[in-house]
Amino acid sequence: MGISSQPFWLFWRSEAGKAVSHAPDYFARREDGTAVVVDCRPADRRKPRDVAKFEATRTAFAQVGWEFRLVGAPDAIVVRNVRWLAGYRHPRHRLERVASELLAAFAEPRPLLDGAASVGDEIAVLPVLFHLLWTHELAVGLSVPLHTEAAVSAGVAGGC
Repeated sequence: MGISSQPFWLFWRSEAGKAVSHAPDYFARREDGTAVVVDCRPADRRKPRDVAKFEATRTAFAQVGWEFRLVGAPDAIVVRNVRWLAGYRHPRHRLERVASELLAAFAEPRPLLDGAASVGDEIAVLPVLFHLLWTHELAVGLSVPLHTEAAVSAGVAGGC
C-alpha cells in the first residue's frame, strides 16, 4: 500500500494535433494491488480545458485497469474538525489511565462533554479524548462542528 503526490506526467495529442500534458495529483496503490489516481479541483474552478484533460486521464487509466477519481473541495467543517483533532495527534496526549476510562465511558454513544466529565476534570481529560478521536479509538461525526453535545462512541478496534 502506498501513495504518491504528482507521481507522473501523461503526454498525448489533442484531436487538433496539439501536444497536451497533465500530472494527476495523487496515485495510490491499495493493499489488494489495485490502483487509484486522484485529481483534485473544485467544481467551480474546472475550465473546459481542464475538464478535457480529466476525461483524457480517465480514459487512459481505464485502459490499464486503474480507477480514476475527480474530487472537489473538501467540506469546510470537516477540514476544521480534522485540523482541530490533528493538534492532539502526538502520543504525549495519550495518558493510559484516562484513555482506558474514556474508552469505557464511551462504550455506548453519549455526548462528548458528558463522557469527558464522567472521567474527571474536563481540562485534563479533553486532550486525551481528542487524541482518541484522532486515532479512531473513539468516533464522532465530523460533518458538523465539534461541540459539547456531539455523540461520541467506540471507534475502530485498535485505533491507528
